Amino acid sequence: MQVAIVTGASSGIGFGCAVKLAESGCAVLGTGRDAGRLAELTDAVVAATGDPNRVGTVVADVTTDDAPAQIVGAALDRWGRVDFLINNAGMGSPKPLHETDDETLDEFLGLMLRAPFRLAREAIGHMTPGSAIINITSTFAVVGGLRGGAYSAAKGGLTALTTHIACQYGAQGIRCNAVAPGVTVTPMVQGRLDDDRFRRINTEMTPHQRLGRVEDIAATVAFLCSDGGSFINGQTIVVDGGWSSTKYLSDYALSTEWVQR
Repeated sequence: MQVAIVTGASSGIGFGCAVKLAESGCAVLGTGRDAGRLAELTDAVVAATGDPNRVGTVVADVTTDDAPAQIVGAALDRWGRVDFLINNAGMGSPKPLHETDDETLDEFLGLMLRAPFRLAREAIGHMTPGSAIINITSTFAVVGGLRGGAYSAAKGGLTALTTHIACQYGAQGIRCNAVAPGVTVTPMVQGRLDDDRFRRINTEMTPHQRLGRVEDIAATVAFLCSDGGSFINGQTIVVDGGWSSTKYLSDYALSTEWVQR
């Protein structure tokens, strides 16, 4: 049985990825800072698979110095192997560069670039041919993002780390890819959809009939960890309904009154 580590697994995309990977046959170690939510993950995996041995959790802050050894060690102690690492833990609500202080910059870079780097470094020595690392980035690492600031910087760095790992370790049979979600309806994003400007930028510029769902990202991650994704390496798979790759505007956006610049 293959083993996947998923960070930020207590809610949202991480929770969905952990359950999907377990349903796909993996044992899953989920990490997060909320013990109560991780207990819900355990319940969800057991309900989906009927196998309590398919899931383990570690309450950890991935930015701490000892987190990589703690997390990877827990997977090795429980199952004796690490096949997949899903670097998902993240945060939102960034500010543009001129409004971002050093403390906020360090927080974003620490969680979404330094922590994945250190976890990958810890895990990769235990990975064998057929293993893979999946980094959850963002459309803001693919196109310029208004108010992206430190978030864009961190996710862009994670994209570059993805291609480095793919190149450096691909010959050992270890792949690395990124999944870049567009706006995906999660607890972290739900409140922002109440902002009319944010909602219109995303709904009226997406040439699909809906916004992203956690299941869209989880299914993509599971595919990249499957035999079907075994020749995909060093790529960013954008899951955004066409938002970042088109100049689409909805009929509503095209028919409303424009404000002169």
